[in-house]
Amino acid sequence: MTDITFTDQNFQEEVLNSPLPVLVDFWAPWCGPCKIVGPIVEELAKDYAGKVKVGKLNVDENQNVSSQFGIMSIPSLMLFKAGQPVKTMVGAQGKESFKKGIDEVLASA
Repeated sequence: MTDITFTDQNFQEEVLNSPLPVLVDFWAPWCGPCKIVGPIVEELAKDYAGKVKVGKLNVDENQNVSSQFGIMSIPSLMLFKAGQPVKTMVGAQGKESFKKGIDEVLASA
């Protein structure tokens, strides 16, 4: 599991105020596709260490943030840059698809 767990309480500090881009995995323990995406998110955390902060947010336990950003389907991976959501990837996808999305955001000024 990724080292960082985002919550309603720490989201402002950990995500919105982060100097690095942040990838948030919106998930729930009962979600089958989330279990498929979980190991991919862990690999992405290693691949982008020092470039992107990666963490998970349990939507059942943190409904304020989930509703604030309109999370309707999980898994949803949302990339934040300078405190703003800049890309959302919904559903179970392959690692290369997620990497493409992250690389697009990192390449943008």
